[in-house]
Amino acid sequence: MSSLKLPSVYKLIELESCCSTNDEARKLANLDEQSYPDGTLIWAREQTAGRGRLGRVWDSPLGNLYLSLILRPEVPLRTASQLSFVAALALFDALGNISDPGHQIKLKWPNDVLLQDKKVAGILLESQTDRTEKPTWVILGIGVNVAYFPKNTVFPATSLFAENWRVSVEATLQAFAKSFQIWANSWAEDGFEKIRLTWLQRALGLGQTIEVNLENITLRGIFKDLDQHGALILDRNGTEQRITAGEIYFPDN
Repeated sequence: MSSLKLPSVYKLIELESCCSTNDEARKLANLDEQSYPDGTLIWAREQTAGRGRLGRVWDSPLGNLYLSLILRPEVPLRTASQLSFVAALALFDALGNISDPGHQIKLKWPNDVLLQDKKVAGILLESQTDRTEKPTWVILGIGVNVAYFPKNTVFPATSLFAENWRVSVEATLQAFAKSFQIWANSWAEDGFEKIRLTWLQRALGLGQTIEVNLENITLRGIFKDLDQHGALILDRNGTEQRITAGEIYFPDN
């Protein structure tokens, strides 16, 4: 296997192939907290049944990064959901740390990372709660298009290689692991406000007209802010609407 060197907070499990790293993480998280503690990281070279948000297929051939982190935060579920923003900041920094100058990286609400305004990485957060509605575990799934990207997607996609960015999967994983440790510690010690403000500084479309696709309707307005939990605040002709889930697009770009 590889000679990866990750910070000691991680317990690395390497797989050549699996159906889904999130599914593998779920199995392990339910087995034994001592054997698979907070920080257990499952990394697969390929996935045969990768998935993204809303059960969508995530193409997962060899050459890209697929990982899932088992986390066990002792916080309410609503607070634990902020980890998707923590992960987004970690990906932003990780890609910045291993790239050459000239690559524009932006964040797209709620959980995508963009390169040159095209999707290069996605985040999938899943959890299981106990009787008190606190998570017994949270699984943070990460996919980064390193060598390959899917064609004919609703929102344009790209890969690091497609943008003339020659970096290995291993280097990408190591950079993310280091950055995530930094941002997760910040979140645990100082709460969500710093995460929220930094995410907004790096967001695409803030202060601009956006369209938000919900289950049965598309809303149009100004992307004004994130609230204290990470919900998007949409200004619709002076009326603010709080949106907790949806897909956003940028008609003016």
